[in-house]
Amino acid sequence: MSTAPARKPSIAGRLASQLLLISVFWALVAGVSVWLVVQEEVDELLDETLQASSQVLGQLLRQSSAILPAEVSDADDLSTHFAWQLVSADGRLLHRSPLAPSKAWTLPPGFTDWKDDGSDGDDWRVHVRPLKSDAGARWLMVAQTSAERREVRSRVGMASALSALLVGSLCMIWLNGRARRELKPLARLSEALGQYDPLDSRQSLPEQSRSELAEIRAAVLDLGQRLALRVANERAFSAHAAHALRTPLAGMDTQLAMALREAPADQRERLQRTREAADRLRRVVTALLTLFRSGMSLQWQRLDLAALMDHLPLPEKLELDLPPEPWVHADPDLLAAALINLLDNAWRHRATRLVLRLLPQPDGGVLVELADDGSGVTEWQRVDLNDALERQHYEGRMGLGLMMADLVARAHGGDLRLLPADRGFAVALRLGPPPQ
Repeated sequence: MSTAPARKPSIAGRLASQLLLISVFWALVAGVSVWLVVQEEVDELLDETLQASSQVLGQLLRQSSAILPAEVSDADDLSTHFAWQLVSADGRLLHRSPLAPSKAWTLPPGFTDWKDDGSDGDDWRVHVRPLKSDAGARWLMVAQTSAERREVRSRVGMASALSALLVGSLCMIWLNGRARRELKPLARLSEALGQYDPLDSRQSLPEQSRSELAEIRAAVLDLGQRLALRVANERAFSAHAAHALRTPLAGMDTQLAMALREAPADQRERLQRTREAADRLRRVVTALLTLFRSGMSLQWQRLDLAALMDHLPLPEKLELDLPPEPWVHADPDLLAAALINLLDNAWRHRATRLVLRLLPQPDGGVLVELADDGSGVTEWQRVDLNDALERQHYEGRMGLGLMMADLVARAHGGDLRLLPADRGFAVALRLGPPPQ
């Protein structure tokens, strides 16, 4: 059994995956870099905010002549992450904001900024500003919770990382679309190559707008010209050789027929075998002429197989059983070449009767089945021949008849297969649907 070929990676797919990896890597690197920078910058910004707040608040307190009471009410809490305390020189709490702890913050002498130990349950970043007034020296302590600072850093860092990821994704999408647009000419060239027949001088490949594709187009056209020249030489040689063989073969058949009538009885059997071999060679030559005359260029027609058989050099003593309505769509010359070889195979394997059936296919094609009562092949030979036909490994595994019939079937978009048979030999020649 054949296995489906593995799907090969496409240029567009590989470019898209590489762009995705590059974009993700860039977004991660940019996000981490921005995150690290943002942490430091946010800390500096928040510290500057604390310093500015303490400066403003200190000016207000210096201008106030009233002594603020230490007791405060938490009813008017305007901030959930910012607090301040006014502490006397001896460490007494003079006033505080609603969020500030009821115990005065303390700090070692000479320090103006420090991180509180969080003994009261909160972790604070405190800025200290000394205040001198008529009432004596006091300390203004403005603080912010570390949780708020972490939240700000996280939000800013996350927003920066998401922005980097968004920019990377947009770049990836744009580059992916750009790469696909750049690959469209290659896809159009592939489509044109699929329809290009180098043996048809009227066909050519469209001009290409990309220099790389223009070079590929020039190389393909040069290869097509060399291939067309070689095929033309081979066809001319084969056609001349077949014509040169057909004339002497016709003369040989005439001479053998005369010799058969005039020869003694003990020599007639040998002459008859010689004439049969010459007749088989004549049929092979006729099939080759038909095949090379068509050049494998299909001319689809609606054919009556009965009428087509009447024009073929059929083997003598081979009875042919045709279906009641033997109509098919195919190229007459190519189908004739295939049938000549299949009929010759049946005759060589001592078949006396051949049954032909037509089975319409769902795709609009037709299956031409031929079954004879000859010697046939063994099961392992049938499997081996089918494997050779599927792989198109003809040489050394089959004769000219099956090879030519398979080539004709493939030219029609089908194939040739050997069918299981209890007796004799059976083949199925599948022809694809005719072009619309």
